[in-house]
Amino acid sequence: MNIKKITSNKKAYIDLLLLADEQEDMIDKYLERGDMFVLDDHGVKAECVVTKEADGIYELKNIAAMPDCQRKGYGKKLIDFLFFHYSDCKTMLVGTGDVPSALCFYQKCGFTESYRIQNFFTDNYDHPMFEDGTQLVDMVYLKRER
Repeated sequence: MNIKKITSNKKAYIDLLLLADEQEDMIDKYLERGDMFVLDDHGVKAECVVTKEADGIYELKNIAAMPDCQRKGYGKKLIDFLFFHYSDCKTMLVGTGDVPSALCFYQKCGFTESYRIQNFFTDNYDHPMFEDGTQLVDMVYLKRER
């Protein structure tokens, strides 16, 4: 297994990014300013994009695993790698939909709920978004501190 930083042609990985953030113009807002990492285990299994928001504060903007690779630990390996890679990271933030599966995943990775942005998904996306049969309305921000 190898995790590598992608510095050019990030759009080549757009299909996987769209699994976690299904509107391309929303991805465009952070893709080029963020660092992209790809986890390769005999082929790309997962990827993420991270932005630096302030000194010691990073935000995990997108993390996705191939559908047949979900729930196999690849996402957690990427998150653990990020804390190793960003040695100056004091706080890692992540925003997600208010659904049990996503919240549970991040809690297992050491995140705790921080705050919410009311109506984020309904105000910022051009179509209703659903996860696990639930329409996404509020963005739940979680944080993991070192």
